Amino acid sequence: MSKVRLKTKITLGVLFLYIMLLVVSVLGYYYLSRLNEKAKIILKDNYESLEYAKNMLVALEELPTNKAHSVQEFEKNLEKQQINVTERGEKDATAKVAALFAHIQNDSTYSPADVAGIKANIYTIMDLNMNAIVGKNETVKMAADRALWYIAIISCVCFLVGLTFVYNFPGYIANPIHELTEGIKSIANKQYSKRLHFSSNDEFGDLANAFNTMAQRLDDYEHSNIARIMFEKQRAEAVISSLKDATIGFDIKNTILFANAEALQLLSMQEKDVVGKSAEDAGKYNDLLKYLVNNQENTPIKIVVDGKESFFTREVADIKHENERIGYVVILKNITSFKEHDLAKTHFIATISHELKTPLASSDFSLKLLEDDRVGHLSEEQKELVDSLKQDNRRMIKIVGELLDLSQVESGNIQLQPQSVPAQNIVQYAMDTVRKQAAQREISIDADVPETLPKVLADVEKSAWVLVNLLTNAIRYSPAKSAIALNVMAAEGRMILFSVQDKGKGIPVEFTSRIFERFFQVPGGSGDKGNGLGLAISKEFIEAQGGKIGVTSEEGKGSTFYFTLPAA
Repeated sequence: MSKVRLKTKITLGVLFLYIMLLVVSVLGYYYLSRLNEKAKIILKDNYESLEYAKNMLVALEELPTNKAHSVQEFEKNLEKQQINVTERGEKDATAKVAALFAHIQNDSTYSPADVAGIKANIYTIMDLNMNAIVGKNETVKMAADRALWYIAIISCVCFLVGLTFVYNFPGYIANPIHELTEGIKSIANKQYSKRLHFSSNDEFGDLANAFNTMAQRLDDYEHSNIARIMFEKQRAEAVISSLKDATIGFDIKNTILFANAEALQLLSMQEKDVVGKSAEDAGKYNDLLKYLVNNQENTPIKIVVDGKESFFTREVADIKHENERIGYVVILKNITSFKEHDLAKTHFIATISHELKTPLASSDFSLKLLEDDRVGHLSEEQKELVDSLKQDNRRMIKIVGELLDLSQVESGNIQLQPQSVPAQNIVQYAMDTVRKQAAQREISIDADVPETLPKVLADVEKSAWVLVNLLTNAIRYSPAKSAIALNVMAAEGRMILFSVQDKGKGIPVEFTSRIFERFFQVPGGSGDKGNGLGLAISKEFIEAQGGKIGVTSEEGKGSTFYFTLPAA
């Protein structure tokens, strides 16, 4: 059996509807044409004869008064009537009229009987045509009724056939498409046993065969790989369970995919209450899980495990497939031992710094005595040596002081004494401290502190220490005879913004994010660079008071260091 293509079937269907429309149109045109022809025949054969007869009667009435004109009119209409004889008996009556009219026309005198004979025969012509009109009208009416009946029957048949075609033909196209759509959905849901069965021998049949072949191959592939997939799954679960760090996996919708034994122990939850659940539902009654999902900070987390405080860091690793993020893994690394070592280091630094501070202060006092002339006169070389020792000793005192501040910060024992003070007090304290250092390099400090600013809620000593540190750095890295801008202004969220802008060489963009790290120094710097602790301690002091510190810089155009403090 030859295959009829779908396009051919659609073309035949449309052609069928077109043929039905053409049949109704041709039939209606045929019957209307016949009725029109019959109407023309009535008009030509009978109505014109009535018109001629009426005109002859009118001419006879005028005969006594105007014989010449009457005869002329009568003769003209008689000739037309003789040509238009169409009914039985009409020819004889017309001939009698012509004979009697000839007698009247040739005789100068005529009798009333001749006129009466002519009229009688004209009336006969009129009766014959009137009867013919009535008969033909009945015939035409019957033909019209019959035409309407035929058209109605054929139209109904075409309507019913067309309605049946319109009702069934779209389904012939749409039903296979619907079945194919449902089949594709089943395959998408891994129902590989789904099959399509189309009886049509066209493209839909080919499509069903191709779909069934695909489904069969997918079914074979699924069953042939299920054992290997289960093996790989079990092996992956074994690897995850053997990890020493607590590990929790999530998909892109925050559904928990897995959690190893360490993670379940920290969460104090069973695997059945975690795996397969959404993080939001599982974290309703577990603060640690809620924190791990919602908090993005990388600060150490303190968790009590077996009655002992332990510290963990939170790390997040994205899971990607073909460059698309499909989930992520949260890893909790135990840093308790490092935290203990760090605490021991902090105590050691605090102890050593405290022990060093007293002898260094004593050395500084001794060096001052050496400079006193009452103790004895020093030569120029000795004065240079003493001055050098003094500078080194003060540098050591500064380092020891910063180490003590750092140990205080690390131990969490920052002693803050916040109070409501005008921002002008903090600025004035800092300006008095650095004025001599700025004068040595001929650097001016332009301070702008509006009097309308609200007071600051801050520890005056530590806030001034931070501002002194920023000003000292600005003086150190600014060119001689330049200007430094110190501005204080109101900021969003009821905060007061302090900023120090210099005209130094600026900080490379790759180092701005690390400038507040401990012991970090920008590579390639020159001059007295310090020890890299000042900005780190400044950050701790400011954040401990509820503020923020930062920097904006453009290489070659200077830097602006700023910090915020809450308004009172």
